[in-house]
Amino acid sequence: MSFNNLGLSDALLKAISEKGYKTPSPIQSKAIPVVLQGKDLLASAQTGTGKTAGFALPMLQNLSAKQYTGRRKVRALILTPTRELAAQVFEDVKYYGRYLNLKSAVIFGGVNQNPQVNAIRSGIDVLVATPGRLIDLNSQNLLSLSNIEVLVLDEADRMLDMGFLRDIKRILSLIPAKRQNLLFSATFSKEIRELANGLLHNPVSVEATPENTTVEKIDQLVYRVDKGDKNTLLAKLIDEGNWQQVLVFTRTKHGANKLSEKLVKGGITSAAIHGNKSQGARTKALADFKSGKIRVLVATDIAARGLDIPLLPHVINYELPNIAEDYVHRIGRTGRAGAEGQAISLVCIDEVDYLSDIQKLIGIRIPSEIVEGFEPNNIPSEPKKNKGRGGNPRNNNSSRNSNSRNSNSGKRPRTDGAKKKSFNRSSRSR
Repeated sequence: MSFNNLGLSDALLKAISEKGYKTPSPIQSKAIPVVLQGKDLLASAQTGTGKTAGFALPMLQNLSAKQYTGRRKVRALILTPTRELAAQVFEDVKYYGRYLNLKSAVIFGGVNQNPQVNAIRSGIDVLVATPGRLIDLNSQNLLSLSNIEVLVLDEADRMLDMGFLRDIKRILSLIPAKRQNLLFSATFSKEIRELANGLLHNPVSVEATPENTTVEKIDQLVYRVDKGDKNTLLAKLIDEGNWQQVLVFTRTKHGANKLSEKLVKGGITSAAIHGNKSQGARTKALADFKSGKIRVLVATDIAARGLDIPLLPHVINYELPNIAEDYVHRIGRTGRAGAEGQAISLVCIDEVDYLSDIQKLIGIRIPSEIVEGFEPNNIPSEPKKNKGRGGNPRNNNSSRNSNSRNSNSGKRPRTDGAKKKSFNRSSRSR
Protein backbone atom coordinates (compact mmCIF):
# COMPACT_ATOMS: atom_id res chain seq x y z
CA MET A 1 0.00 0.00 0.00
CA SER A 2 1.20 3.48 -0.93
CA PHE A 3 -0.15 6.94 -0.18
CA ASN A 4 -0.53 7.28 -3.95
CA ASN A 5 -3.25 4.62 -3.85
CA LEU A 6 -5.42 6.38 -1.27
CA GLY A 7 -6.84 9.08 -3.52
CA LEU A 8 -4.94 12.00 -2.01
CA SER A 9 -4.14 15.11 -4.06
CA ASP A 10 -0.71 15.94 -5.41
CA ALA A 11 -0.40 18.84 -2.96
CA LEU A 12 -0.93 16.53 0.00
CA LEU A 13 1.33 13.84 -1.43
CA LYS A 14 4.09 16.42 -1.78
CA ALA A 15 3.74 17.45 1.87
CA ILE A 16 3.67 13.80 2.96
CA SER A 17 6.85 13.09 1.03
CA GLU A 18 8.62 16.07 2.55
CA LYS A 19 7.49 14.91 5.99
CA GLY A 20 9.33 11.67 5.34
CA TYR A 21 6.31 9.38 5.17
CA LYS A 22 6.69 6.52 2.71
CA THR A 23 3.90 4.06 3.38
CA PRO A 24 0.66 4.65 5.29
CA SER A 25 0.19 3.11 8.70
CA PRO A 26 -2.75 0.70 9.19
CA ILE A 27 -5.00 3.39 10.67
CA GLN A 28 -4.14 5.75 7.83
CA SER A 29 -4.85 3.22 5.10
CA LYS A 30 -8.19 2.36 6.72
CA ALA A 31 -9.37 5.82 7.74
CA ILE A 32 -8.33 8.02 4.80
CA PRO A 33 -10.65 6.46 2.17
CA VAL A 34 -13.60 6.59 4.58
CA VAL A 35 -13.08 10.25 5.45
CA LEU A 36 -12.60 11.17 1.78
CA GLN A 37 -16.04 9.71 1.10
CA GLY A 38 -17.57 12.04 3.67
CA LYS A 39 -18.70 9.25 5.98
CA ASP A 40 -18.73 9.33 9.76
CA LEU A 41 -15.91 7.37 11.33
CA LEU A 42 -15.40 5.56 14.62
CA ALA A 43 -11.72 4.69 14.88
CA SER A 44 -9.76 2.78 17.50
CA ALA A 45 -6.06 3.50 17.36
CA GLN A 46 -3.42 3.46 20.04
CA THR A 47 -1.03 6.36 20.42
CA GLY A 48 1.87 6.52 17.99
CA THR A 49 0.03 4.93 15.06
CA GLY A 50 -0.26 8.04 12.90
CA LYS A 51 -3.95 8.72 13.50
CA THR A 52 -3.58 12.50 13.14
CA ALA A 53 -2.66 12.08 9.48
CA GLY A 54 -5.48 9.54 9.25
CA PHE A 55 -8.09 12.25 9.74
CA ALA A 56 -6.20 15.44 8.85
CA LEU A 57 -5.12 14.51 5.32
CA PRO A 58 -8.54 13.56 3.92
CA MET A 59 -10.26 16.34 5.88
CA LEU A 60 -7.95 18.95 4.34
CA GLN A 61 -8.53 17.53 0.88
CA ASN A 62 -12.31 17.69 1.24
CA LEU A 63 -12.15 21.26 2.55
CA SER A 64 -9.83 22.41 -0.24
CA ALA A 65 -12.26 21.03 -2.84
CA LYS A 66 -14.92 23.49 -1.63
CA GLN A 67 -13.33 26.92 -1.62
CA TYR A 68 -15.44 29.90 -0.65
CA THR A 69 -15.17 33.50 -1.70
CA GLY A 70 -15.01 36.24 0.87
CA ARG A 71 -13.90 35.93 4.46
CA ARG A 72 -12.84 32.49 5.61
CA LYS A 73 -15.08 30.75 8.14
CA VAL A 74 -14.25 27.93 10.53
CA ARG A 75 -15.42 24.81 8.70
CA ALA A 76 -13.52 22.10 10.56
CA LEU A 77 -13.19 21.75 14.32
CA ILE A 78 -10.73 19.38 15.98
CA LEU A 79 -11.22 18.94 19.74
CA THR A 80 -8.40 17.61 21.90
CA PRO A 81 -8.17 17.03 25.66
CA THR A 82 -4.85 18.75 26.39
CA ARG A 83 -2.96 21.85 25.36
CA GLU A 84 0.06 19.81 24.30
CA LEU A 85 -2.00 17.61 22.01
CA ALA A 86 -3.78 20.63 20.55
CA ALA A 87 -0.45 22.27 19.74
CA GLN A 88 0.90 19.09 18.18
CA VAL A 89 -2.19 18.45 16.04
CA PHE A 90 -2.12 22.06 14.87
CA GLU A 91 1.51 21.75 13.76
CA ASP A 92 0.66 18.59 11.82
CA VAL A 93 -2.41 20.13 10.18
CA LYS A 94 -0.42 23.21 9.21
CA TYR A 95 2.35 21.07 7.72
CA TYR A 96 0.03 18.75 5.77
CA GLY A 97 -1.83 21.72 4.30
CA ARG A 98 1.22 23.78 3.40
CA TYR A 99 0.48 23.54 -0.34
CA LEU A 100 -3.27 24.04 -0.01
CA ASN A 101 -5.19 27.31 0.10
CA LEU A 102 -6.33 26.71 3.66
CA LYS A 103 -5.59 28.40 6.96
CA SER A 104 -5.65 26.92 10.44
CA ALA A 105 -5.28 28.05 14.06
CA VAL A 106 -5.10 26.59 17.54
CA ILE A 107 -6.68 27.80 20.77
CA PHE A 108 -6.20 26.55 24.32
CA GLY A 109 -6.19 27.93 27.84
CA GLY A 110 -3.30 29.01 30.04
CA VAL A 111 -2.12 31.73 27.67
CA ASN A 112 -3.33 35.16 26.59
CA GLN A 113 -6.33 34.82 24.32
CA ASN A 114 -5.65 37.90 22.19
CA PRO A 115 -3.24 36.29 19.68
CA GLN A 116 -5.70 33.41 19.29
CA VAL A 117 -8.60 35.80 18.71
CA ASN A 118 -6.56 37.74 16.15
CA ALA A 119 -5.82 34.52 14.26
CA ILE A 120 -9.51 33.65 14.16
CA ARG A 121 -10.50 37.15 13.04
CA SER A 122 -8.03 36.97 10.16
CA GLY A 123 -10.08 34.09 8.77
CA ILE A 124 -9.39 30.37 9.16
CA ASP A 125 -10.74 27.11 7.79
CA VAL A 126 -9.55 24.67 10.46
CA LEU A 127 -9.59 25.21 14.21
CA VAL A 128 -7.84 22.96 16.72
CA ALA A 129 -9.09 23.57 20.24
CA THR A 130 -9.42 22.40 23.79
CA PRO A 131 -13.03 22.47 25.02
CA GLY A 132 -12.65 25.09 27.75
CA ARG A 133 -11.06 27.85 25.66
CA LEU A 134 -13.43 27.10 22.77
CA ILE A 135 -16.53 27.60 24.92
CA ASP A 136 -15.00 30.68 26.52
CA LEU A 137 -14.34 32.45 23.22
CA ASN A 138 -17.73 31.46 21.88
CA SER A 139 -19.46 32.85 24.97
CA GLN A 140 -17.63 36.15 24.37
CA ASN A 141 -18.96 36.20 20.80
CA LEU A 142 -15.39 36.06 19.52
CA LEU A 143 -15.86 32.80 17.66
CA SER A 144 -18.68 31.40 15.56
CA LEU A 145 -19.27 27.67 15.18
CA SER A 146 -22.25 27.97 12.84
CA ASN A 147 -20.35 26.87 9.72
CA ILE A 148 -18.74 23.67 11.00
CA GLU A 149 -18.78 20.92 8.36
CA VAL A 150 -16.40 18.46 10.04
CA LEU A 151 -16.05 17.66 13.73
CA VAL A 152 -13.11 15.60 15.01
CA LEU A 153 -12.94 14.30 18.57
CA ASP A 154 -9.33 13.27 19.08
CA GLU A 155 -8.46 11.16 22.13
CA ALA A 156 -12.14 11.05 23.00
CA ASP A 157 -11.59 8.61 25.86
CA ARG A 158 -9.12 10.99 27.49
CA MET A 159 -11.60 13.85 27.18
CA LEU A 160 -14.17 11.83 29.07
CA ASP A 161 -11.58 10.83 31.68
CA MET A 162 -10.85 14.52 32.23
CA GLY A 163 -14.53 15.37 32.73
CA PHE A 164 -15.21 17.10 29.42
CA LEU A 165 -18.49 15.31 28.62
CA ARG A 166 -20.65 18.30 29.60
CA ASP A 167 -18.44 20.63 27.54
CA ILE A 168 -18.62 18.31 24.54
CA LYS A 169 -22.42 18.22 24.73
CA ARG A 170 -22.52 22.00 24.91
CA ILE A 171 -20.25 22.31 21.88
CA LEU A 172 -22.43 19.88 19.95
CA SER A 173 -25.40 22.17 20.60
CA LEU A 174 -23.51 25.08 19.03
CA ILE A 175 -22.57 23.47 15.71
CA PRO A 176 -24.75 22.47 12.74
CA ALA A 177 -26.50 19.12 13.04
CA LYS A 178 -25.56 18.23 9.48
CA ARG A 179 -21.83 17.54 9.50
CA GLN A 180 -19.23 14.82 9.21
CA ASN A 181 -18.13 13.35 12.55
CA LEU A 182 -14.83 11.61 13.20
CA LEU A 183 -14.22 10.05 16.61
CA PHE A 184 -10.78 8.69 17.47
CA SER A 185 -10.12 6.86 20.71
CA ALA A 186 -7.41 4.55 22.00
CA THR A 187 -10.00 2.66 24.07
CA PHE A 188 -13.68 1.91 23.60
CA SER A 189 -15.24 2.06 27.03
CA LYS A 190 -18.96 1.96 27.66
CA GLU A 191 -18.97 5.74 27.94
CA ILE A 192 -17.18 6.15 24.61
CA ARG A 193 -19.68 3.89 22.87
CA GLU A 194 -22.56 5.86 24.36
CA LEU A 195 -21.00 9.09 23.12
CA ALA A 196 -20.47 7.57 19.68
CA ASN A 197 -24.07 6.39 19.47
CA GLY A 198 -25.34 9.90 20.09
CA LEU A 199 -22.80 11.61 17.85
CA LEU A 200 -22.16 9.45 14.79
CA HIS A 201 -24.53 8.66 11.94
CA ASN A 202 -24.11 5.23 10.31
CA PRO A 203 -20.38 5.31 11.05
CA VAL A 204 -17.74 3.12 9.54
CA SER A 205 -15.73 1.46 12.30
CA VAL A 206 -12.03 0.85 11.85
CA GLU A 207 -9.50 -0.63 14.25
CA ALA A 208 -5.82 -0.43 13.56
CA THR A 209 -4.71 -2.51 16.51
CA PRO A 210 -6.47 -4.63 19.11
CA GLU A 211 -7.95 -2.45 21.84
CA ASN A 212 -5.58 -1.60 24.70
CA THR A 213 -2.59 -3.37 23.18
CA THR A 214 0.91 -1.94 23.24
CA VAL A 215 3.16 -1.42 20.26
CA GLU A 216 5.11 -4.59 19.51
CA LYS A 217 8.40 -2.75 19.16
CA ILE A 218 8.24 -1.42 22.71
CA ASP A 219 10.46 -3.53 24.95
CA GLN A 220 8.66 -3.64 28.30
CA LEU A 221 10.29 -4.55 31.60
CA VAL A 222 9.49 -4.36 35.31
CA TYR A 223 12.11 -3.80 37.98
CA ARG A 224 11.00 -4.84 41.47
CA VAL A 225 12.33 -2.32 43.98
CA ASP A 226 11.42 -0.82 47.33
CA LYS A 227 9.69 2.55 47.14
CA GLY A 228 12.51 4.31 48.97
CA ASP A 229 15.11 3.03 46.49
CA LYS A 230 13.36 4.13 43.30
CA ASN A 231 15.14 7.45 43.06
CA THR A 232 18.61 5.90 43.33
CA LEU A 233 17.77 3.11 40.89
CA LEU A 234 16.40 5.60 38.37
CA ALA A 235 19.58 7.66 38.53
CA LYS A 236 21.69 4.50 38.14
CA LEU A 237 19.81 3.41 35.02
CA ILE A 238 20.12 6.85 33.43
CA ASP A 239 23.79 7.31 34.32
CA GLU A 240 25.09 3.84 33.51
CA GLY A 241 23.00 3.60 30.36
CA ASN A 242 24.10 7.09 29.30
CA TRP A 243 20.48 7.77 28.41
CA GLN A 244 20.13 11.23 26.93
CA GLN A 245 16.36 11.44 26.50
CA VAL A 246 14.09 9.87 29.12
CA LEU A 247 10.43 10.55 29.81
CA VAL A 248 9.54 9.66 33.40
CA PHE A 249 5.99 9.41 34.75
CA THR A 250 4.80 10.04 38.28
CA ARG A 251 1.27 9.93 39.66
CA THR A 252 1.22 13.36 41.31
CA LYS A 253 2.31 16.90 40.53
CA HIS A 254 4.21 17.15 43.81
CA GLY A 255 5.95 13.88 43.08
CA ALA A 256 7.01 15.14 39.64
CA ASN A 257 8.52 18.31 41.12
CA LYS A 258 10.28 16.42 43.90
CA LEU A 259 11.77 13.81 41.59
CA SER A 260 12.96 16.38 39.07
CA GLU A 261 14.67 18.37 41.83
CA LYS A 262 16.43 15.24 43.11
CA LEU A 263 17.68 14.39 39.63
CA VAL A 264 19.05 17.89 39.15
CA LYS A 265 20.83 17.74 42.52
CA GLY A 266 22.35 14.44 41.40
CA GLY A 267 23.77 16.02 38.25
CA ILE A 268 21.09 14.90 35.77
CA THR A 269 19.43 17.76 33.91
CA SER A 270 15.67 17.58 34.31
CA ALA A 271 12.39 19.51 34.28
CA ALA A 272 8.86 18.72 35.42
CA ILE A 273 5.67 19.18 33.43
CA HIS A 274 2.17 19.00 34.89
CA GLY A 275 -1.13 20.85 35.23
CA ASN A 276 0.06 23.34 37.85
CA LYS A 277 2.84 24.60 35.60
CA SER A 278 2.10 27.66 33.48
CA GLN A 279 1.70 27.04 29.79
CA GLY A 280 4.92 28.95 29.18
CA ALA A 281 6.82 26.71 31.59
CA ARG A 282 5.31 23.57 30.04
CA THR A 283 6.19 24.71 26.54
CA LYS A 284 9.76 25.56 27.54
CA ALA A 285 10.28 22.25 29.36
CA LEU A 286 9.09 20.29 26.34
CA ALA A 287 11.20 22.36 23.95
CA ASP A 288 14.30 21.88 26.12
CA PHE A 289 13.64 18.15 26.26
CA LYS A 290 13.22 17.82 22.51
CA SER A 291 16.36 19.86 21.83
CA GLY A 292 18.47 17.84 24.26
CA LYS A 293 19.05 20.70 26.67
CA ILE A 294 17.65 18.51 29.44
CA ARG A 295 17.92 14.72 29.63
CA VAL A 296 14.86 13.88 31.71
CA LEU A 297 11.31 15.17 31.51
CA VAL A 298 9.27 14.19 34.57
CA ALA A 299 5.55 14.28 33.84
CA THR A 300 2.16 13.45 35.21
CA ASP A 301 -0.42 11.83 32.94
CA ILE A 302 -1.15 15.18 31.35
CA ALA A 303 1.80 14.29 29.10
CA ALA A 304 0.73 10.74 28.37
CA ARG A 305 -1.01 11.91 25.24
CA GLY A 306 -0.16 14.76 22.96
CA LEU A 307 3.61 14.61 23.29
CA ASP A 308 5.08 13.74 19.92
CA ILE A 309 8.79 13.24 20.51
CA PRO A 310 10.45 11.62 17.49
CA LEU A 311 12.47 8.50 18.31
CA LEU A 312 12.05 8.85 22.07
CA PRO A 313 14.04 5.83 23.29
CA HIS A 314 13.04 5.50 26.95
CA VAL A 315 9.86 5.84 29.00
CA ILE A 316 10.00 5.03 32.70
CA ASN A 317 7.04 4.56 34.99
CA TYR A 318 8.54 5.81 38.24
CA GLU A 319 5.09 5.09 39.66
CA LEU A 320 2.53 2.91 37.93
CA PRO A 321 -0.76 4.61 37.07
CA ASN A 322 -3.78 3.54 39.08
CA ILE A 323 -5.80 3.38 35.86
CA ALA A 324 -4.50 0.53 33.71
CA GLU A 325 -5.38 2.21 30.40
CA ASP A 326 -3.05 5.09 31.25
CA TYR A 327 -0.11 2.67 31.12
CA VAL A 328 -0.81 2.09 27.43
CA HIS A 329 -0.87 5.81 26.74
CA ARG A 330 2.26 6.48 28.76
CA ILE A 331 4.48 3.96 27.06
CA GLY A 332 2.97 4.91 23.70
CA ARG A 333 5.26 7.95 23.80
CA THR A 334 8.07 5.61 22.69
CA GLY A 335 8.05 3.10 19.86
CA ARG A 336 6.35 5.62 17.58
CA ALA A 337 6.26 5.58 13.80
CA GLY A 338 7.80 2.13 13.62
CA ALA A 339 10.79 2.93 15.82
CA GLU A 340 11.86 0.72 18.69
CA GLY A 341 11.55 1.85 22.28
CA GLN A 342 12.01 0.74 25.86
CA ALA A 343 9.45 1.09 28.65
CA ILE A 344 10.61 0.34 32.19
CA SER A 345 8.41 0.30 35.28
CA LEU A 346 9.79 0.59 38.81
CA VAL A 347 7.34 -1.42 40.89
CA CYS A 348 7.20 -1.57 44.68
CA ILE A 349 5.04 -3.83 46.81
CA ASP A 350 2.28 -1.20 47.00
CA GLU A 351 1.85 -1.27 43.22
CA VAL A 352 1.44 -5.01 42.69
CA ASP A 353 -2.31 -4.72 42.14
CA TYR A 354 -1.79 -1.96 39.59
CA LEU A 355 0.68 -4.18 37.73
CA SER A 356 -1.76 -7.06 37.75
CA ASP A 357 -4.49 -4.85 36.26
CA ILE A 358 -2.13 -3.60 33.55
CA GLN A 359 -1.04 -7.10 32.53
CA LYS A 360 -4.65 -8.25 32.41
CA LEU A 361 -5.56 -5.29 30.22
CA ILE A 362 -2.76 -5.70 27.67
CA GLY A 363 -2.93 -9.48 27.71
CA ILE A 364 0.74 -10.20 28.39
CA ARG A 365 2.96 -10.81 31.40
CA ILE A 366 5.67 -8.17 31.51
CA PRO A 367 9.12 -9.61 32.29
CA SER A 368 10.15 -8.84 35.87
CA GLU A 369 13.69 -8.53 37.20
CA ILE A 370 15.66 -7.34 40.23
CA VAL A 371 18.72 -5.13 39.96
CA GLU A 372 21.54 -6.39 42.15
CA GLY A 373 21.96 -4.16 45.16
CA PHE A 374 18.32 -3.04 44.99
CA GLU A 375 16.69 -6.21 46.27
CA PRO A 376 13.29 -5.34 47.74
CA ASN A 377 12.34 -6.46 51.23
CA ASN A 378 9.07 -7.96 50.02
CA ILE A 379 8.10 -9.22 46.61
CA PRO A 380 5.00 -11.25 45.74
CA SER A 381 6.72 -13.38 43.12
CA GLU A 382 10.19 -14.60 42.21
CA PRO A 383 11.48 -12.41 39.38
CA LYS A 384 14.90 -13.10 37.98
CA LYS A 385 17.83 -11.06 39.21
CA ASN A 386 19.73 -8.74 36.90
CA LYS A 387 22.45 -6.15 37.23
CA GLY A 388 20.36 -3.63 35.35
CA ARG A 389 19.99 -2.54 31.76
CA GLY A 390 21.84 0.70 32.06
CA GLY A 391 24.95 0.31 29.92
CA ASN A 392 27.88 -1.56 31.46
CA PRO A 393 27.21 -3.75 34.48
CA ARG A 394 28.54 -2.69 37.82
CA ASN A 395 31.69 -4.50 38.89
CA ASN A 396 30.83 -7.35 41.24
CA ASN A 397 33.24 -6.00 43.86
CA SER A 398 31.94 -2.45 43.81
CA SER A 399 29.27 -1.02 46.03
CA ARG A 400 26.67 1.69 45.53
CA ASN A 401 28.17 3.76 48.32
CA SER A 402 29.31 3.41 51.90
CA ASN A 403 25.69 3.32 53.06
CA SER A 404 24.38 0.98 50.37
CA ARG A 405 22.45 -2.10 51.23
CA ASN A 406 24.25 -4.64 49.11
CA SER A 407 23.86 -8.39 49.30
CA ASN A 408 26.63 -8.72 51.88
CA SER A 409 25.60 -5.93 54.24
CA GLY A 410 23.10 -7.91 56.23
CA LYS A 411 20.57 -5.07 55.95
CA ARG A 412 19.02 -6.36 52.77
CA PRO A 413 18.47 -10.12 52.91
CA ARG A 414 17.98 -12.05 49.73
CA THR A 415 14.31 -12.39 49.05
CA ASP A 416 14.55 -15.52 46.96
CA GLY A 417 16.91 -18.06 45.52
CA ALA A 418 16.75 -16.47 42.10
CA LYS A 419 19.60 -17.38 39.87
CA LYS A 420 22.03 -14.57 39.32
CA LYS A 421 21.87 -13.39 35.78
CA SER A 422 24.75 -11.79 33.95
CA PHE A 423 24.15 -8.48 32.27
CA ASN A 424 23.08 -9.47 28.78
CA ARG A 425 20.27 -7.12 27.81
CA SER A 426 21.79 -3.69 27.38
CA SER A 427 19.67 -0.70 26.57
CA ARG A 428 19.26 0.26 22.97
CA SER A 429 21.44 3.12 21.92
CA ARG A 430 20.14 5.84 19.70
